[in-house]
Amino acid sequence: MSLWLGAAPLVLASRSPARQAMLEAAGIPLEIRVADVDERALEAQAGSDDPALIAALLARAKADAVARAVPDRLVLGADQTLAIGKERYSKPVDRMAARAQLQALKGRTHGLYSALAVVRASQLLFAHVGMAKLTMREFSAAYLDRYLERLGPAATLSVGSYQLEGLGIQLFERIEGDHFTILGLPLMALLSYLRRDGWLMT
Repeated sequence: MSLWLGAAPLVLASRSPARQAMLEAAGIPLEIRVADVDERALEAQAGSDDPALIAALLARAKADAVARAVPDRLVLGADQTLAIGKERYSKPVDRMAARAQLQALKGRTHGLYSALAVVRASQLLFAHVGMAKLTMREFSAAYLDRYLERLGPAATLSVGSYQLEGLGIQLFERIEGDHFTILGLPLMALLSYLRRDGWLMT
């Protein structure tokens, strides 16, 4: 029997394989509906460079966009931002941008902010932002080229140009924070909300 008590699966407003895998492993049935939002335009309208605020804004916008199409369903939006101090990074647009991003991050500690928003019928039911600190090691130009070659198109799929659950773990010397937050979804906070609001068995 399922631990999920909802009449229909949770709608995930994200194409992230990592988020999908986390939720499915936790026993939550999903329907994937990718949100069509202009992330850069929303960032520009935010009026703030705060990475936590930007992540929360984007997570809510994605959930809202999908919820308009399925107003009777529970929709989960999520987003992730990366920053060193006030310098914020977005997903690289190509391999050259990914290389430049990794060059800028190497040998330094950055903050990774993962936000989620749960929406139903245009009402925000729950929101949360988790934060982790990651310190990237020093590495050679030859290593970086080989890493990007091995990664291929996946280098542009995430902010920071790494997936910690894969080859990206080799870029780091220290990680402080919740594993799920680093992967892109503060799962423990979400599960706690879903139990509290009657969507999961307690």
